[in-house]
Amino acid sequence: MARDPSSGIEIRVLSRRGSNVIHPVDVDTPSFLPSPSPEPVVYREIKHFKKWVPWLIPSFVVANIIMFGITMYVNNCPKNSISCIADFLGRFSFQPFKENPLLGPSSSTLQKMGALDVSRVIDRHQGWRLITCNWLHGGVFHILANMLSLLVIGIRLEQEFGFVKIGLLYVISGFGGSLMSGLFLQQNISVGASGALFGLLGGMLSELIINWSIYANKLAAFLTLVIIIAVNLAVGILPHVDNFAHIGGFLSGFLLGFVFLIRPQFGWVSQKYAPLEHSTSPKPKFKMYQCILWVASVILVIIGCVVMLLRGVDANDHCSWCHYLSCVPTSRWSCKTEPAYCLDQPDRQPIQSDML
Repeated sequence: MARDPSSGIEIRVLSRRGSNVIHPVDVDTPSFLPSPSPEPVVYREIKHFKKWVPWLIPSFVVANIIMFGITMYVNNCPKNSISCIADFLGRFSFQPFKENPLLGPSSSTLQKMGALDVSRVIDRHQGWRLITCNWLHGGVFHILANMLSLLVIGIRLEQEFGFVKIGLLYVISGFGGSLMSGLFLQQNISVGASGALFGLLGGMLSELIINWSIYANKLAAFLTLVIIIAVNLAVGILPHVDNFAHIGGFLSGFLLGFVFLIRPQFGWVSQKYAPLEHSTSPKPKFKMYQCILWVASVILVIIGCVVMLLRGVDANDHCSWCHYLSCVPTSRWSCKTEPAYCLDQPDRQPIQSDML
């Protein structure tokens, strides 16, 4: 239970099992006059810390699954390929493993459905691909990994901060991941929601930093989150994984987290809910470091998006080593992807999946 000494108001906080964050939910106003009989204490929920019922993240999961089903219907492997996997599924059957090891559609189908293709974004002005690619997936394994991760990460955040903030964080982070991917991977097509997922992870990290004072076991929470992020980014150095989408989404979410996920300090909350007789000198809603991080993040997000959109160049020309961030060649694999295709697919490009 946290106390604001200047106002005499106590804030009752609850810590849920499996979470290090402290959640202020109730205000207790003590009585200073003796009462012949104890009266039940009435608690009020503080709106700045209330729990939301998650519905947007599950809706995103359903939307991604529906889009995958539509993509497989459009793909129609039996009509466009000599052999297919799971023929009993009819037009929903999968492309051969040598073409798509993720159990999914062909690259031309993904391209038709809105995969990120930098040449079409620049030459044909199809900027909408920067958004639509986040709702497509390369195969069953790809969508299963991403949707399970989205449920685990996203539902907790939506419960804490609501559907508006988390929805914006998800969509904008996915857009940022697409921008970063488009700057560095211009020869491949890219699909997947991992950029948006890494944006949620980045938002969790910045939320921990900017709301540092309301967390218990701060160091343990910080180290745990950093390890999770580092492990997932390390997976991105494998071939056929678009790690630039991961990095771009993470950086976007990290900056946006300072903007969207900021919480008021306890002193302001206790003062707001204190009775008039306990009023004291006004306290700021946010601490100075919170305001500085908020302003800096807004500036960086705006400048970053504008610069990446307007430059329209191959970032590899300006960073000779950056390609190692997405794939590190070893004796077991090569980072030079070869296109896989069906017989009647003249537009052939390797698929990059941004698996989490």
